[in-house]
Formats: sequence, structure tokens, C-alpha cells
Amino acid sequence: MSILLLLYSSFFIVILLISCLASICLSHNFTDYNTIRLSSDGPPYSSFDDHLPFTSHQISAIYQFGDSISDTGNLIRADPSTNCGNWPYGETFFNKPTGRCSDGLLIIDFFAKFLNLPLIDAYLNKDGNFTQGVNFAVASAAALNYSILGEKYSIWAPTNLTLSVQLGWFKSHLHSFYPNISERRNMLAKGLVLMGEVGGNDYNFAFTQGKPLPDVYEMVPDVVQKIKSAVEEIIDLGATQIAIPGNFPIGCAPMYLSQFKTNDSTKYDELKCLKEYNNHAQYHNDQLQQIIIELQKSHPNVAIAYMDIFGTLKEILRHATLYGFDANVTLMACCGGGHDEYNYSSKAFCGDSVVLVCKSPQEYVSWDGTHLTQQAYYVMAKKLLPSLLHTLQNVAESKENLVSSS
Repeated sequence: MSILLLLYSSFFIVILLISCLASICLSHNFTDYNTIRLSSDGPPYSSFDDHLPFTSHQISAIYQFGDSISDTGNLIRADPSTNCGNWPYGETFFNKPTGRCSDGLLIIDFFAKFLNLPLIDAYLNKDGNFTQGVNFAVASAAALNYSILGEKYSIWAPTNLTLSVQLGWFKSHLHSFYPNISERRNMLAKGLVLMGEVGGNDYNFAFTQGKPLPDVYEMVPDVVQKIKSAVEEIIDLGATQIAIPGNFPIGCAPMYLSQFKTNDSTKYDELKCLKEYNNHAQYHNDQLQQIIIELQKSHPNVAIAYMDIFGTLKEILRHATLYGFDANVTLMACCGGGHDEYNYSSKAFCGDSVVLVCKSPQEYVSWDGTHLTQQAYYVMAKKLLPSLLHTLQNVAESKENLVSSS
């Protein structure tokens, strides 16, 4: 009898182990404790669908403005010499460079997939499919006009494809695809406009060209006002759902940590990021949130949401292992020529033939010292989109309540 019980117990334990292993191997739920990573075989997009308060019928298109955080192929067509057009950019997902300044997909790509939309093509892609949105973002783009950066602030920018130019593209696209005004406004009303991240390059150019911190603080009102004006323009055109991302905690970027390295330990925070640069980014974000309040008051029938990129990335850095990253390399570039604790060098950029790439980019937060890895963008998108959709849904419900009560 005891032998039978022993055999039965052993058999039961084996079944449990097989069952547990199967559930681990077959799990498609991305949680903080089950960080499914991406590979060239394709990401587990479907795992997010059950967690989103919206489905694709609420958002039928995405219109993206911004810089290299969102560019899916505009700069590479305007300037094929860009480093983001060189290997190993794109190695993780596309197995080739596409103009995205990462090893694979960006936040905008994941947003599109989570909303059951196709990847949003770059405006300059002559073969692009623009039926469900357009990406106007350009790597290296500034918010301020090229002339203002040069004449008012004595700052050189590598491209003149600024936010104003992108707005011009947007208007041309609308007039070309939707010549009927009512049809145009109806399409925009169902779409999501992502206004940025934009403005970060204005400050990046200033800091890297030696502008003192007080001078860069003086730029913030102009940059924020430019973003506000752009949002007002797209609202006038018919946009009703708008997301405005803030700036990143730039003091945590390997580029800043390397270029502005100091022996003064008081300059660093608990994450070993440079405090004064993060403080500047937070100041920009505070001003940005203030103009969002103003815009929302002026346009109560438009949903305008702030996207907290700053806080989201800091949380990922603070709890790196929880999200599947290697805590020893959170402030180090995967692809760079620095050969130090940050692996960043302004003399040897990712994409240069002499620069090596890490073996496991999915364990890194930073891809090239300035931009993030596909894995980091994946985690950020997963954390940002639900709250964004929740905000849009709340405004939509408020509008419905007003209509029904009247």
C-alpha cells in the first residue's frame, strides 16, 4: 500500500512539474514578473489586447510628429548618410536598418500594433500606406524653427525638418487624401495625434554645443509655446484625440553621463543620473503640463493627454531587473564606442564601422547612448498606452454625458 502511495505521489508531482513548465513556456501574458522579450521571430503583441480599455475601432489612425524617438524612416530618405541608416540599427526585428534609431521597433510601432493598426509609414516613403495614419517625425528635428535656433540662440541644428515643416506635411497630406473638409475632419476625429516627443533636440543641441544651463532654461518658454501652437493648429484642422509626451530624463542618458561626467558626487542622484540635466527636463515637462491644462480649458471637446515618459523611464531604471533588464548595464549603451562604464563616445557613434554592438540588446535600456532599445520601448509602450487610452476614454464619456443631458 505504501509503495502504491509513493508511486501515486511521484506520478502526481511529475504531472505538476510538467504542467508548471508548460504554463511558463506557453505563457503570453507580459507582466512585471514575466518579461517576454522580443526577437526577430516577432513580439507577443496579442498579450496586450486584453489589457487595453479601447479596441481598434476607437482609434482608426495615428498621426505622429516628433524626432528620432518616433521617426520610422523620414530622415533616412532625406539624408541617407544618417547613422540610423547603418547596421546594426534594426538588427533585432527587421534584420536591416529602416531609419529607426534603435535595434528594432519604437513606441509608435507598439502603439500601432496594440491598437490593431499596421506599422505607421514615414511620410517620405513613396510606397507608404497612409490609410491608417502617417508618421511625420524626423530624427534630429527640433521644435523651434531652424532660423530661430540659429539667430536667437546661436545653435546649429543638423536638419531644417522641424515641427513647422512636419505640420506643413500634415496639411498637404490631409488636402491630398481628404479634399472634402467634412471627410477630413471625420477622419481626424477618429485618429490619435502624437505630438512628440519633440523639443528634446532643441536642448540637446544647446547642451552639446556648450550653452550654459541658465541659457537653456531660457529656451523652455519658446519650445513649449511652439508645441502649444502646433497642437492648436491640428485642433483647428479637426483633431480630437491628442497625446503630448514630455521629455526624457536626459541626465540618465549615456550621452549626457559621458559628456558631462564629473567627480562631484553631489551632481548625481540615487540612480547615478546627472541631477541638473534631469531637473531641466522636469522643468520643461512641468511647463508642458501647464499648457495642456490651458489647451484643455480652451478646447473642452478635445481629449488632450500628457504622456509621462520621464517618470516611466525612471521607474524602469529603478526596477530594471523587474522588467527583465540587466541592472549592471542600465546606464550603458549597447552599441557605442566609449569602452567605459557608459560605452558612449562622441568620436565613435553606433553605426560607424569601428563600433561594436552588445550580444544581448534585450538586456539593455539604452541602445546607442541617446535612444533606447526595442525592449525598453516595448516596456514603455506597455506602461504608457493604457493610461493614455483611459484619459481619452474619460473625455469621450464626458462629451457623451453632456450631449445626453442637453
